[in-house]
Amino acid sequence: MALSGAATAADDFPLVGNYTQNVACKGDGSDPATAKVMISAQEIVSNVGVCTILDTKRDGDSYAAHVECKFPSGPLMGNITLTPKPDKTVEFVDRDMTYKAVLYRCPDATPAAAAAASK
Repeated sequence: MALSGAATAADDFPLVGNYTQNVACKGDGSDPATAKVMISAQEIVSNVGVCTILDTKRDGDSYAAHVECKFPSGPLMGNITLTPKPDKTVEFVDRDMTYKAVLYRCPDATPAAAAAASK
């Protein structure tokens, strides 16, 4: 499977991180598993399945991604748009606008930050 589009887009894809959908992320391990979303330059992983990012393009403030998703009901190819908002959330919508979500970035859980928080 060729991921050359995703590999070259990785440097230009600032949305990499851990999120929760439609609920603010606590990042302390108490966030519901059904709300967790992980975005890398290569894929988006959520409770509904794994979507491989085949290509991304910047479109103004948004990022358009062509994805191939593997769901329990079978594979699906489609397009999604991710739009970062000033409040540090990301609006997620599919091309047909049949699914929309607000992604809340989780706090970075670095070992140093975790150690400082436990003191």
